[in-house]
Amino acid sequence: MPVTLIPSFLFYCLVSGITPGPANLLSLSTALKHGRDTALKQWRGLFCGYFIVALGAVFVTYFIGSTFENYIKVFSYIGAAYIIFLAVHILLDNGNSDNKRGLREGTFLNGFLVQVTNVKVIIFCVSALTSFVLPHTSSFWILLLIGLFLPFTGPMTNLVWVFAGVSLQELFQKHRKVINVIMAVSLILCAVSIILI
Repeated sequence: MPVTLIPSFLFYCLVSGITPGPANLLSLSTALKHGRDTALKQWRGLFCGYFIVALGAVFVTYFIGSTFENYIKVFSYIGAAYIIFLAVHILLDNGNSDNKRGLREGTFLNGFLVQVTNVKVIIFCVSALTSFVLPHTSSFWILLLIGLFLPFTGPMTNLVWVFAGVSLQELFQKHRKVINVIMAVSLILCAVSIILI
């Protein structure tokens, strides 16, 4: 990648990472409900899931290339289904942290599953590699280097959502139901937009 493209690449990473998506909304929701420590535990899962997706994108773009694009729609449906599951889970939340429905919120595994099924992240990683790297080099090692950098973009901006949730926790306690509905509707809109891509 030419040095002149680095600012554009970094801006692309920032905008893609900070905009609302399933992981950001889930982080905000978890921080609002359970506080910083639980949200950070989940964030570690988000980071590891992002890392797996980024490495997968490196191998897919290098070895399979454009054939992978045929399967993006399948990933879209899987990701959208999981996002809708999360939205329903948030809607049904009654504030009881011992809620046993579905996957427990705020866990490493929950964060990990959100990221590996997050079509926004899959498309971001593949797009970053195919748009910014492959036109300038076909080196596997350069792709791998950029792929190892990608997990430090989205998950780092995700921390903004975590700490926003922590700072708004008192407000959430007063308006739990309204905020749950807003979060659930936002997730459903994410799922719909993923399917319509």
